[in-house]
Amino acid sequence: MEFSLYIHIPYCDSKCPYCDFNSHVVPRWPEQRYVDALCRELDHCSQSDLWRDGIVRTIFLGGGTPSLFSPKSIARILGHVRATWDIRADAEVTIESNPGTVDGAKLQGFLAAGVNRISFGVQSFDDGLLGLLGRIHDGRTAADAVSSALRVGFDDVNLDLMFAVPGQTVEQWESDLRQAVDLGTTHISAYNLTFEEGTVFYAQRRKGKLRSAEEDTEIAMYEVTENFLGARGFERYEISNYARPGRMCRHNLTYWRAQTYLGVGAGAHSFGQSAALRWHNELGPEKYMADVESRGHARVREEQIEPPQARGEFVFLGLRCCEGIATDEFRRRFGVDLDEVYPQGAAMRDQGLLECTEDYWRLTKRGRMVSDAIFATFV
Repeated sequence: MEFSLYIHIPYCDSKCPYCDFNSHVVPRWPEQRYVDALCRELDHCSQSDLWRDGIVRTIFLGGGTPSLFSPKSIARILGHVRATWDIRADAEVTIESNPGTVDGAKLQGFLAAGVNRISFGVQSFDDGLLGLLGRIHDGRTAADAVSSALRVGFDDVNLDLMFAVPGQTVEQWESDLRQAVDLGTTHISAYNLTFEEGTVFYAQRRKGKLRSAEEDTEIAMYEVTENFLGARGFERYEISNYARPGRMCRHNLTYWRAQTYLGVGAGAHSFGQSAALRWHNELGPEKYMADVESRGHARVREEQIEPPQARGEFVFLGLRCCEGIATDEFRRRFGVDLDEVYPQGAAMRDQGLLECTEDYWRLTKRGRMVSDAIFATFV
Protein backbone atom coordinates (compact mmCIF):
# COMPACT_ATOMS: atom_id res chain seq x y z
CA MET A 1 0.00 0.00 0.00
CA GLU A 2 1.37 3.38 -1.01
CA PHE A 3 0.84 6.44 1.14
CA SER A 4 1.91 10.07 1.40
CA LEU A 5 3.73 11.39 4.45
CA TYR A 6 3.20 14.86 5.91
CA ILE A 7 5.68 16.15 8.52
CA HIS A 8 4.63 19.25 10.44
CA ILE A 9 7.21 21.69 11.80
CA PRO A 10 5.18 24.32 13.66
CA TYR A 11 7.66 27.09 14.46
CA CYS A 12 7.73 30.57 12.88
CA ASP A 13 9.75 33.75 13.31
CA SER A 14 6.49 35.71 13.47
CA LYS A 15 2.76 35.05 13.13
CA CYS A 16 1.20 36.52 9.98
CA PRO A 17 -2.07 38.37 10.70
CA TYR A 18 -4.07 36.27 8.20
CA CYS A 19 -2.70 32.86 9.28
CA ASP A 20 -4.86 30.29 11.04
CA PHE A 21 -2.43 27.38 10.59
CA ASN A 22 -0.97 25.56 13.57
CA SER A 23 2.13 27.75 13.85
CA HIS A 24 3.88 29.00 16.96
CA VAL A 25 6.30 31.84 17.66
CA VAL A 26 8.74 31.08 20.47
CA PRO A 27 11.98 32.79 21.59
CA ARG A 28 13.95 29.67 20.73
CA TRP A 29 12.56 26.59 19.04
CA PRO A 30 13.63 23.21 20.51
CA GLU A 31 14.93 21.81 17.24
CA GLN A 32 16.76 18.76 18.59
CA ARG A 33 13.96 17.73 20.92
CA TYR A 34 11.31 18.20 18.25
CA VAL A 35 13.25 16.12 15.70
CA ASP A 36 13.67 13.42 18.36
CA ALA A 37 9.90 13.41 18.83
CA LEU A 38 9.23 13.16 15.10
CA CYS A 39 11.55 10.17 14.79
CA ARG A 40 9.94 8.48 17.80
CA GLU A 41 6.47 9.04 16.36
CA LEU A 42 7.57 7.63 13.00
CA ASP A 43 8.82 4.52 14.82
CA HIS A 44 5.49 4.15 16.60
CA CYS A 45 3.50 4.52 13.36
CA SER A 46 5.64 1.94 11.59
CA GLN A 47 4.41 -0.72 14.05
CA SER A 48 0.77 -0.16 13.06
CA ASP A 49 -0.88 -2.61 10.67
CA LEU A 50 -2.01 0.36 8.58
CA TRP A 51 1.53 1.57 7.85
CA ARG A 52 3.88 -1.36 8.54
CA ASP A 53 4.27 -2.56 4.96
CA GLY A 54 3.57 0.76 3.27
CA ILE A 55 5.57 2.45 0.54
CA VAL A 56 6.03 6.21 0.71
CA ARG A 57 5.14 7.98 -2.54
CA THR A 58 5.46 11.64 -1.45
CA ILE A 59 6.84 13.54 1.55
CA PHE A 60 5.86 17.08 2.47
CA LEU A 61 7.60 19.07 5.20
CA GLY A 62 5.11 21.80 6.06
CA GLY A 63 4.53 24.34 8.75
CA GLY A 64 5.00 26.72 10.29
CA THR A 65 8.34 27.37 8.66
CA PRO A 66 10.30 24.13 8.15
CA SER A 67 13.18 26.07 6.61
CA LEU A 68 13.99 27.44 10.09
CA PHE A 69 15.44 24.01 10.84
CA SER A 70 18.98 23.19 9.76
CA PRO A 71 19.75 20.96 6.77
CA LYS A 72 21.27 18.53 9.29
CA SER A 73 17.90 18.19 11.05
CA ILE A 74 16.02 17.80 7.78
CA ALA A 75 18.52 15.15 6.69
CA ARG A 76 18.02 13.30 9.96
CA ILE A 77 14.22 13.31 9.56
CA LEU A 78 14.34 12.12 5.96
CA GLY A 79 17.00 9.56 6.78
CA HIS A 80 14.77 8.15 9.49
CA VAL A 81 11.91 7.86 7.01
CA ARG A 82 14.18 6.00 4.58
CA ALA A 83 15.30 3.64 7.35
CA THR A 84 11.68 2.95 8.31
CA TRP A 85 9.88 2.46 4.98
CA ASP A 86 10.57 1.82 1.35
CA ILE A 87 10.32 5.05 -0.64
CA ARG A 88 9.47 5.22 -4.31
CA ALA A 89 12.48 6.01 -6.48
CA ASP A 90 10.58 8.93 -8.00
CA ALA A 91 9.14 10.18 -4.70
CA GLU A 92 8.34 13.89 -4.55
CA VAL A 93 9.92 15.44 -1.42
CA THR A 94 8.83 19.01 -0.70
CA ILE A 95 9.88 21.54 1.93
CA GLU A 96 8.02 24.77 2.61
CA SER A 97 10.22 27.80 3.04
CA ASN A 98 9.99 31.45 3.95
CA PRO A 99 12.28 33.38 1.59
CA GLY A 100 13.72 35.30 4.54
CA THR A 101 15.05 32.16 6.23
CA VAL A 102 17.32 30.66 3.56
CA ASP A 103 20.52 31.33 1.66
CA GLY A 104 22.38 29.40 -1.02
CA ALA A 105 24.24 27.19 1.45
CA LYS A 106 21.07 26.24 3.33
CA LEU A 107 19.21 25.49 0.12
CA GLN A 108 22.07 23.33 -1.07
CA GLY A 109 21.94 21.52 2.27
CA PHE A 110 18.23 20.78 1.87
CA LEU A 111 18.88 19.42 -1.62
CA ALA A 112 21.68 17.18 -0.33
CA ALA A 113 19.35 15.94 2.44
CA GLY A 114 16.98 14.52 -0.17
CA VAL A 115 14.51 17.36 -0.76
CA ASN A 116 13.74 17.71 -4.48
CA ARG A 117 10.93 20.29 -4.46
CA ILE A 118 10.71 23.61 -2.64
CA SER A 119 7.67 25.77 -1.97
CA PHE A 120 8.24 29.42 -1.12
CA GLY A 121 5.61 31.40 0.79
CA VAL A 122 6.15 34.57 -1.22
CA GLN A 123 2.56 35.95 -1.23
CA SER A 124 3.66 39.07 -3.15
CA PHE A 125 6.69 40.86 -4.55
CA ASP A 126 5.22 44.25 -3.62
CA ASP A 127 6.88 45.59 -0.45
CA GLY A 128 3.80 47.53 0.62
CA LEU A 129 1.56 44.48 0.42
CA LEU A 130 4.18 42.33 2.14
CA GLY A 131 4.24 44.81 5.02
CA LEU A 132 0.46 44.66 5.34
CA LEU A 133 0.59 40.85 5.31
CA GLY A 134 3.19 40.79 8.07
CA ARG A 135 5.82 38.97 6.05
CA ILE A 136 9.47 39.11 7.21
CA HIS A 137 10.87 39.33 3.67
CA ASP A 138 10.73 41.96 0.95
CA GLY A 139 10.27 41.48 -2.79
CA ARG A 140 13.98 41.45 -3.55
CA THR A 141 14.64 38.78 -0.92
CA ALA A 142 11.87 36.63 -2.39
CA ALA A 143 13.27 36.90 -5.91
CA ASP A 144 16.79 36.15 -4.67
CA ALA A 145 15.61 33.05 -2.79
CA VAL A 146 13.92 31.63 -5.89
CA SER A 147 16.98 32.34 -8.03
CA SER A 148 19.24 30.72 -5.44
CA ALA A 149 17.07 27.60 -5.31
CA LEU A 150 17.24 27.19 -9.07
CA ARG A 151 20.96 27.90 -9.10
CA VAL A 152 21.84 25.23 -6.51
CA GLY A 153 19.87 22.59 -8.42
CA PHE A 154 16.18 22.65 -7.51
CA ASP A 155 14.27 22.16 -10.74
CA ASP A 156 10.82 22.06 -9.14
CA VAL A 157 9.94 25.34 -7.41
CA ASN A 158 6.50 26.48 -6.24
CA LEU A 159 5.49 29.98 -5.21
CA ASP A 160 2.48 30.68 -3.01
CA LEU A 161 0.94 33.98 -4.10
CA MET A 162 -2.04 35.80 -2.58
CA PHE A 163 -4.64 38.00 -4.26
CA ALA A 164 -7.65 40.02 -3.07
CA VAL A 165 -5.45 41.64 -0.44
CA PRO A 166 -6.96 44.92 0.85
CA GLY A 167 -5.76 47.77 -1.36
CA GLN A 168 -4.25 45.46 -3.98
CA THR A 169 -4.97 46.38 -7.61
CA VAL A 170 -5.43 44.06 -10.56
CA GLU A 171 -2.25 45.56 -12.03
CA GLN A 172 -0.26 44.72 -8.88
CA TRP A 173 -1.57 41.15 -8.99
CA GLU A 174 -0.59 40.74 -12.64
CA SER A 175 2.86 42.12 -11.80
CA ASP A 176 3.26 39.46 -9.09
CA LEU A 177 2.29 36.73 -11.55
CA ARG A 178 4.69 38.11 -14.16
CA GLN A 179 7.62 38.14 -11.73
CA ALA A 180 6.84 34.60 -10.59
CA VAL A 181 6.84 33.33 -14.17
CA ASP A 182 9.91 35.32 -15.19
CA LEU A 183 11.91 33.85 -12.31
CA GLY A 184 11.52 30.37 -13.83
CA THR A 185 9.19 28.74 -11.32
CA THR A 186 7.45 25.50 -12.26
CA HIS A 187 4.34 25.75 -10.07
CA ILE A 188 2.20 28.59 -8.72
CA SER A 189 -0.42 28.34 -5.98
CA ALA A 190 -2.66 31.40 -6.27
CA TYR A 191 -4.96 31.89 -3.30
CA ASN A 192 -7.41 34.64 -2.49
CA LEU A 193 -7.06 36.12 0.99
CA THR A 194 -9.67 34.79 3.40
CA PHE A 195 -10.48 36.21 6.81
CA GLU A 196 -10.36 33.20 9.13
CA GLU A 197 -11.89 33.42 12.59
CA GLY A 198 -9.25 33.76 15.29
CA THR A 199 -6.78 35.70 13.14
CA VAL A 200 -5.72 39.33 13.54
CA PHE A 201 -7.19 40.18 10.12
CA TYR A 202 -10.55 38.71 11.11
CA ALA A 203 -10.67 40.90 14.23
CA GLN A 204 -9.58 43.99 12.29
CA ARG A 205 -12.28 43.48 9.68
CA ARG A 206 -14.94 43.07 12.36
CA LYS A 207 -13.82 46.37 13.90
CA GLY A 208 -13.92 48.08 10.51
CA LYS A 209 -10.16 48.60 10.41
CA LEU A 210 -9.75 46.40 7.32
CA ARG A 211 -11.98 45.89 4.31
CA SER A 212 -12.26 42.90 2.02
CA ALA A 213 -11.51 43.41 -1.65
CA GLU A 214 -14.50 44.32 -3.78
CA GLU A 215 -16.14 41.29 -5.38
CA ASP A 216 -15.63 42.65 -8.91
CA THR A 217 -11.92 43.16 -8.20
CA GLU A 218 -11.54 39.66 -6.82
CA ILE A 219 -13.29 38.15 -9.85
CA ALA A 220 -11.07 40.18 -12.18
CA MET A 221 -7.95 38.89 -10.39
CA TYR A 222 -9.25 35.34 -10.60
CA GLU A 223 -9.72 35.66 -14.36
CA VAL A 224 -6.35 37.37 -14.86
CA THR A 225 -4.68 34.44 -13.10
CA GLU A 226 -6.12 31.82 -15.43
CA ASN A 227 -5.56 33.84 -18.59
CA PHE A 228 -2.07 35.10 -17.75
CA LEU A 229 -0.66 31.77 -16.57
CA GLY A 230 -2.43 29.76 -19.27
CA ALA A 231 -0.86 31.91 -21.97
CA ARG A 232 2.57 31.16 -20.50
CA GLY A 233 2.40 27.40 -20.41
CA PHE A 234 0.94 26.82 -16.96
CA GLU A 235 -1.91 24.34 -16.77
CA ARG A 236 -4.60 24.88 -14.19
CA TYR A 237 -5.14 21.48 -12.56
CA GLU A 238 -6.93 22.53 -9.35
CA ILE A 239 -8.99 25.56 -8.41
CA SER A 240 -5.99 27.46 -7.01
CA ASN A 241 -3.03 25.62 -8.51
CA TYR A 242 -1.17 25.93 -11.80
CA ALA A 243 1.79 23.94 -13.06
CA ARG A 244 4.03 23.55 -16.03
CA PRO A 245 3.57 20.18 -17.79
CA GLY A 246 4.50 17.31 -15.48
CA ARG A 247 4.95 19.56 -12.44
CA MET A 248 1.69 19.12 -10.56
CA CYS A 249 2.11 18.74 -6.79
CA ARG A 250 1.64 14.99 -6.34
CA HIS A 251 1.45 15.30 -2.57
CA ASN A 252 -1.52 17.65 -2.65
CA LEU A 253 -3.22 15.44 -5.23
CA THR A 254 -3.24 12.77 -2.51
CA TYR A 255 -5.58 14.98 -0.47
CA TRP A 256 -7.81 16.00 -3.37
CA ARG A 257 -8.17 12.38 -4.48
CA ALA A 258 -8.98 11.25 -0.91
CA GLN A 259 -6.07 8.82 -0.82
CA THR A 260 -4.20 7.56 2.24
CA TYR A 261 -1.77 9.83 4.06
CA LEU A 262 0.08 9.81 7.37
CA GLY A 263 0.75 13.01 9.28
CA VAL A 264 3.35 13.33 12.04
CA GLY A 265 4.17 16.34 14.18
CA ALA A 266 2.13 18.77 16.25
CA GLY A 267 -1.43 19.04 14.95
CA ALA A 268 -0.81 16.79 11.93
CA HIS A 269 -3.79 14.94 10.43
CA SER A 270 -3.88 11.39 9.02
CA PHE A 271 -6.34 9.49 6.86
CA GLY A 272 -6.56 5.78 6.20
CA GLN A 273 -8.68 5.19 3.11
CA SER A 274 -9.08 1.42 3.54
CA ALA A 275 -9.99 1.77 7.23
CA ALA A 276 -12.21 4.84 6.68
CA LEU A 277 -10.44 6.40 9.63
CA ARG A 278 -9.14 9.90 10.34
CA TRP A 279 -7.26 11.31 13.33
CA HIS A 280 -5.05 14.20 14.36
CA ASN A 281 -2.31 14.96 16.84
CA GLU A 282 -2.09 17.29 19.80
CA LEU A 283 -1.83 20.88 18.50
CA GLY A 284 0.62 22.39 21.01
CA PRO A 285 4.27 21.58 20.30
CA GLU A 286 5.21 21.22 23.98
CA LYS A 287 2.31 18.89 24.72
CA TYR A 288 2.97 17.02 21.47
CA MET A 289 6.60 16.36 22.41
CA ALA A 290 5.69 15.33 25.96
CA ASP A 291 3.03 12.89 24.71
CA VAL A 292 5.36 11.31 22.17
CA GLU A 293 8.13 11.01 24.75
CA SER A 294 5.80 9.25 27.20
CA ARG A 295 3.72 7.02 24.90
CA GLY A 296 5.19 7.14 21.41
CA HIS A 297 2.37 9.14 19.84
CA ALA A 298 0.25 12.26 20.40
CA ARG A 299 -3.05 11.24 18.85
CA VAL A 300 -5.94 13.11 20.47
CA ARG A 301 -8.97 12.53 18.28
CA GLU A 302 -10.03 9.66 16.07
CA GLU A 303 -13.01 9.62 13.73
CA GLN A 304 -14.60 6.71 11.94
CA ILE A 305 -15.88 8.01 8.60
CA GLU A 306 -19.29 6.69 7.70
CA PRO A 307 -20.10 5.97 4.01
CA PRO A 308 -22.28 9.08 3.41
CA GLN A 309 -19.54 11.34 4.73
CA ALA A 310 -16.82 9.49 2.80
CA ARG A 311 -18.81 9.82 -0.44
CA GLY A 312 -19.39 13.55 0.09
CA GLU A 313 -15.75 14.24 0.85
CA PHE A 314 -14.62 12.28 -2.19
CA VAL A 315 -16.90 14.38 -4.40
CA PHE A 316 -16.13 17.87 -3.15
CA LEU A 317 -12.40 17.21 -2.93
CA GLY A 318 -12.36 15.64 -6.39
CA LEU A 319 -14.30 18.51 -7.91
CA ARG A 320 -11.52 20.87 -6.83
CA CYS A 321 -9.39 19.27 -9.53
CA CYS A 322 -9.95 20.27 -13.14
CA GLU A 323 -9.98 16.61 -14.21
CA GLY A 324 -12.98 16.13 -11.93
CA ILE A 325 -14.29 12.81 -10.65
CA ALA A 326 -14.18 9.57 -12.61
CA THR A 327 -17.58 7.90 -12.30
CA ASP A 328 -16.08 4.42 -12.41
CA GLU A 329 -13.72 5.29 -9.53
CA PHE A 330 -16.69 6.45 -7.45
CA ARG A 331 -18.52 3.20 -8.26
CA ARG A 332 -15.43 1.12 -7.40
CA ARG A 333 -14.99 2.80 -4.03
CA PHE A 334 -18.58 3.00 -2.89
CA GLY A 335 -20.48 0.34 -4.85
CA VAL A 336 -23.10 2.75 -6.15
CA ASP A 337 -23.42 5.15 -9.10
CA LEU A 338 -22.54 8.80 -8.63
CA ASP A 339 -25.75 10.17 -10.13
CA GLU A 340 -27.82 7.80 -7.99
CA VAL A 341 -26.35 9.20 -4.76
CA TYR A 342 -26.30 12.83 -5.92
CA PRO A 343 -29.26 13.53 -8.20
CA GLN A 344 -28.60 17.27 -7.77
CA GLY A 345 -25.81 16.84 -10.32
CA ALA A 346 -28.36 16.94 -13.14
CA ALA A 347 -29.72 20.31 -11.98
CA MET A 348 -26.19 21.71 -11.69
CA ARG A 349 -25.46 20.48 -15.19
CA ASP A 350 -28.58 22.24 -16.50
CA GLN A 351 -27.45 25.44 -14.75
CA GLY A 352 -24.08 25.26 -16.48
CA LEU A 353 -22.17 24.57 -13.26
CA LEU A 354 -21.14 20.96 -13.90
CA GLU A 355 -20.08 18.87 -16.85
CA CYS A 356 -21.67 15.45 -16.26
CA THR A 357 -21.00 12.54 -18.61
CA GLU A 358 -20.97 8.77 -18.25
CA ASP A 359 -17.23 9.00 -17.51
CA TYR A 360 -16.75 12.04 -15.27
CA TRP A 361 -18.15 15.00 -13.39
CA ARG A 362 -16.20 18.24 -13.36
CA LEU A 363 -16.84 21.90 -12.64
CA THR A 364 -17.33 24.29 -15.54
CA LYS A 365 -15.62 27.67 -15.53
CA ARG A 366 -18.85 29.15 -14.18
CA GLY A 367 -18.99 26.43 -11.56
CA ARG A 368 -15.49 27.22 -10.33
CA MET A 369 -16.60 30.79 -9.61
CA VAL A 370 -19.18 29.49 -7.10
CA SER A 371 -17.37 26.33 -6.08
CA ASP A 372 -17.85 26.75 -2.32
CA ALA A 373 -21.62 26.82 -2.74
CA ILE A 374 -21.49 23.69 -4.91
CA PHE A 375 -19.24 21.82 -2.46
CA ALA A 376 -21.64 22.60 0.39
CA THR A 377 -24.38 20.56 -1.30
CA PHE A 378 -22.30 17.39 -0.97
CA VAL A 379 -21.37 17.75 2.70
